[in-house]
Amino acid sequence: MPQHPLISIVDYAKIKDVPGVSAVFDFYSISLKRGVNKLLYGQQEYDFDEGVMYFLSPNQVLSAEGIENPDRSGWILFLHPDFLWNSALAKSIKQYEFFNYSVKEALFLSEKEETIINGIVRYIEQEYQANLDKFSQEVIIAQLELLLTYSKRFYERQFITRNITNHQILNRLEYQLENYFNNERLLSKGLPLCSVHC
Repeated sequence: MPQHPLISIVDYAKIKDVPGVSAVFDFYSISLKRGVNKLLYGQQEYDFDEGVMYFLSPNQVLSAEGIENPDRSGWILFLHPDFLWNSALAKSIKQYEFFNYSVKEALFLSEKEETIINGIVRYIEQEYQANLDKFSQEVIIAQLELLLTYSKRFYERQFITRNITNHQILNRLEYQLENYFNNERLLSKGLPLCSVHC
């Protein structure tokens, strides 16, 4: 049983093997998983072989082939929207685009980034397991905001890295085309043709 009715962190290694399943949850879910079978998030497949993080909003569909790897690890943070009631995060959480189906890839973390994220999650868990007082919700929400801000930062890093790679590919293509057009091949062979289905 969860120690708090509106927020809980589950150790992924302790989840029993389950067959393939599709589910729709009433809460936000933030997960960091390693050694997990493929998951289908909406219509997008995520592969968790190397350990990644993903985010779900309430009423989104998650499907799993089955959970059977004994070496799996990580955690799942479940957060009911009522926990955020009357807080700034209740409105601003919609601004984090990685909770939407439109984000087509999970977040891949470096070892250093994973250490930061795991530290924040441990602190959230310690806070809700302690004796609750009038500051508990405020402290946990502050940590959730920090977790989401770091996640946003790491997503930006991931896309910047990918943009650099894409930019390098475009530079190579531009170089090849420039050589082609500045060569006699243009006169003898004409315009270059696309070798794949364009």
